[in-house]
Amino acid sequence: MKTSLLLIDIQNDYFPGGRMPLEEPEVAGYHARQMLTAFRQAGLPIAHIQHVATQPGATYFLPGTEGTAIHESVRPLPHEVVFQKQLPNSFRDTPLLPHLLEQQIHRLVISGMMTHMCIDATVRAASDYGLECMIAHDACATKTLIQQGESIPARKVHLAFLAALNGAYGKVMGTSEIAPLIWSEVGSRFD
Repeated sequence: MKTSLLLIDIQNDYFPGGRMPLEEPEVAGYHARQMLTAFRQAGLPIAHIQHVATQPGATYFLPGTEGTAIHESVRPLPHEVVFQKQLPNSFRDTPLLPHLLEQQIHRLVISGMMTHMCIDATVRAASDYGLECMIAHDACATKTLIQQGESIPARKVHLAFLAALNGAYGKVMGTSEIAPLIWSEVGSRFD
């Protein structure tokens, strides 16, 4: 089964000094970088997703700002594909699905930001399209949310959304669990 890495919205505005810093984005960026390095070394497909906010009233990922740039931890190489999106679901109004179908990709390893928004929306859509998903829990980050006046810590938001995705929509795993699977796929292509 052909696998692609999907790096979603790992952009400067989510890091310290950005317009919407998340909790521990550096940790997620570090693990996403590990996945990116493994995919590059294995010669497997990689797709970067970049959110560009075009809706009125947007406060981050504004066109032409440094905050919209993909973070240095996972900066794309010139030959790696980058798809821009304006909505949480990476498939909606983008050429992502046709690209995956053309490349005969049936499994995605997903990492990025924010767990409760773009990761959730993209994983659910991918599953609906019949794609197998592995979500790298340590290569994702989110933020604290407020609901009905109650603060929900980022860690709990992260875990709750991953728990909801695990099983029905994909398999939640750590990068250390995913990397050996990637290498086994490469080995099976040359056996």
